[in-house]
Amino acid sequence: MEGRKEFDLLSLGEIMLRLSPPDNERITRGDTFSKQAGGAELNAITGAAMLGLRCGIISKLPDNDLGIYIKNRVRLCGVSDDYLVYDSDRDARLGVYYYESGAYPRKPRIVYDRKNTSFGKISVSDYDDGLFCSTRCFHTSGITLALGQQSRETAVEMIKRFKKEGALISFDVNFRGNLWSGAEAKACIEGILPYVDVFFCSEETARLTFQKEGDVKSMMKSFTQEFPISIVASTQRIVHSPKRHTFGSIIYSAREDTYFQEPPYADIEVVDRIGSGDAYISGVLYGLLCHEGDYQKALQYGNATGALKNTIPGDLLSTDRKEIEGIIREHGSTGRVAEMDR
Repeated sequence: MEGRKEFDLLSLGEIMLRLSPPDNERITRGDTFSKQAGGAELNAITGAAMLGLRCGIISKLPDNDLGIYIKNRVRLCGVSDDYLVYDSDRDARLGVYYYESGAYPRKPRIVYDRKNTSFGKISVSDYDDGLFCSTRCFHTSGITLALGQQSRETAVEMIKRFKKEGALISFDVNFRGNLWSGAEAKACIEGILPYVDVFFCSEETARLTFQKEGDVKSMMKSFTQEFPISIVASTQRIVHSPKRHTFGSIIYSAREDTYFQEPPYADIEVVDRIGSGDAYISGVLYGLLCHEGDYQKALQYGNATGALKNTIPGDLLSTDRKEIEGIIREHGSTGRVAEMDR
């Protein structure tokens, strides 16, 4: 096909090693950990790849066995490792985080060990210029901006270069208070919003980080009035307990000046909430890239993938388009639903 790009979606972000004690055990007491790969940007494009998009991750890994483990996980998820680069310095390291699941009244807990990682050394000079004309859409998040000066400069420069080559720019605020302050995040992110086409920002983040006021719809619309953003998506999660959530969202299209919603997924039986917001992004981007202009469909894919991820252990989504479309149909059904797929 003339003008066809090599990728539908590329994403820049740190990939981490996740270590979790099994069976709801505590970090402070358990003796064993299961290891998995994760990271916001990888989580997002993994779901998109499983739905059928051609996806690749842009990241830097230590040139050792841990880096090989991550590379193998990336490939297993159907994501290209063409733009993984490797750090051969003696101090090369992979970021680690420890996750302890919760059960009411005990909340989930996370301990990070991600200082001075190989990803912090990533640079635009690690890649040739062909990278920037290879994709229809580029995605990154506020986590990448917050990790350090080097990764921030790299992310901002990549956003500008991908935009110049005609890529759709997707950005998730994904605010983390342990990485930077709300004021720092606001100043930095507002600097790149003139380049952003699809903006993911929760209601809580809009209020606390960007000092927005009013209801969620007026706050979403205000971003498109201040910046040339086309789409704003905002997840809405109600946490009834660590094991029971309700999940939904709103999408606003500036071009149509229209909001898109559907009934939320109520009383989800949560196995692991980590990565569910990223999975939501994967569904929305799949819908936007494969069903151009059908924002209701993008919303449906986003809500279904986000809801499903809550039921799957680990950071990464595990599904396919057939399962997601089945979930969407059943969510909209008013009749009886089969108890089992067989």
